[in-house]
Amino acid sequence: MAKKKTKKKVTRNKGGRPSKYKPEFNDQAKKLCLLGATDKDLADFFGVNKDTINEWKKKHKGFSDSLKESKAEADARVVRSLYQRAIGYDHTDTHFASYEGEIISKEHMRHFIPDVTACIFWLKNRDPENWRDVHEIVGDLNIHINEKFKGKDGHKD
Repeated sequence: MAKKKTKKKVTRNKGGRPSKYKPEFNDQAKKLCLLGATDKDLADFFGVNKDTINEWKKKHKGFSDSLKESKAEADARVVRSLYQRAIGYDHTDTHFASYEGEIISKEHMRHFIPDVTACIFWLKNRDPENWRDVHEIVGDLNIHINEKFKGKDGHKD
């Protein structure tokens, strides 16, 4: 009786270099994003191309979730700060002075008035229908030139 040949399963390398990704990158990326890092900044930090960061986001849920959560938190902090600038706020400050060779510190309340630019930015982004620079004119626009502005020949001077 002849022996039956069994096919040996050959695993092939998919090609390319092994990924530089490590699970500890999740925490590092999170901390960087909380400080305002962009995907380009992450790529520079990890020594990879920005496309690699995008691939890591697709392949590693923990990495993707870390970026989403920390970027959302950083954005929320900026929104709160912009809002505070727009409406004005009070802040406890410390004033330092020197009197007769001795350094004296005194806490006081400092008031920051509302910032018009922050107000405009906030309103344009939160309510663009009412606060955008360009407004659409709906319907026919008929322009009638007042007769007193016409010259002798019937044209505007």
